[in-house]
Amino acid sequence: MSVDTYRRQVSQHTVNIGKLQVEKGKVAKKVAIASKKSLDAQIAAGKSKSLSTVSSKLKEAQRYAVEEAKAQQELGKLETKIASEQTKLIAAKNRLDQEEAREQKKKQNAQTKADLDQDRRMRGIRADLARHDNLHAETQSSIKKLTALPEKITVAFFASDPGSNSATRLALDEEVRSIGMKIRASDHRDSVKLESRWAVRPGDILQAINELKPTVIHFSGHGSSADELVLQDDNGSPKFVPMPAIVQAMALASETVKLVFFNTCYSYNQAEACAEHVSAAIGMNDSIGDEAARVFSAQFYSAIGFGLSINKAFQQAKAALMLEGIAEESTPELYMRNGEDEVSLTLVKPPSGA
Repeated sequence: MSVDTYRRQVSQHTVNIGKLQVEKGKVAKKVAIASKKSLDAQIAAGKSKSLSTVSSKLKEAQRYAVEEAKAQQELGKLETKIASEQTKLIAAKNRLDQEEAREQKKKQNAQTKADLDQDRRMRGIRADLARHDNLHAETQSSIKKLTALPEKITVAFFASDPGSNSATRLALDEEVRSIGMKIRASDHRDSVKLESRWAVRPGDILQAINELKPTVIHFSGHGSSADELVLQDDNGSPKFVPMPAIVQAMALASETVKLVFFNTCYSYNQAEACAEHVSAAIGMNDSIGDEAARVFSAQFYSAIGFGLSINKAFQQAKAALMLEGIAEESTPELYMRNGEDEVSLTLVKPPSGA
């Protein structure tokens, strides 16, 4: 739950305690009044010499004693309720403190990431300035790379949604369907082959890489805030694969793989690490919704199918989220390997004669 929810709980318990304390004060006053009246009647009975007066006063004292006892019982119940509310208040305050600490840590992590991103951008700017004198030679090299692009690329779509049910199931089938439709509607549809693998286990990754020799590896499903990719084991239960293992697998595939696309929550660290071994990687800096994941990935591959560079396809995919009114355009992050430029990050070459 959010910080605001816990704050409302703390406020409600505090209000409840206040109301109970007011009620307790009223009942305590009733106890005191009944006790005094009972005592006064007993004293009057002791002073009277009239038997009828004595009897009357003793009955009056008994009646007030009963009222006092009932009020005492009511007072005990109120004290029990107050103690219960105080226990709940302490628990709510503890949860609030924990959530505020978590939010503070999240903000600190975001600031640290922003500082790291700024440092990375500054390093990129300095690298661009250092490359200025070699611009002509690099342009020629980029043209050669573009010429050397394969006639056809393969996108390996890895899907995994372990432990889900009808209520929590991710719409991964809709995502791959949208991607396929967008590719088929692009200019160079014959240059992009989409291969999907479902209920992916760790061992399936290297198997598919060896079989398909993909240009793009796409992970769709779940990620954890501990930089883990959530696949599944042989029993269909979640299998948490740590970041070093994923990065190592992508590094081993770097001879053919140019792009690794993590369409999973909290995957930006994985993407950034993979970009040290492949030309580019895309990851998410937070959780991402089902619809956002589908719209973003479908538009990205549509742009790739039209021959756009990875960077332009990435920007178009973010624009698609904005056009659909999905306020998650700041979640995807694109990482490029140092030394790569826009031309070298183009994946699709128009077929011969196109």
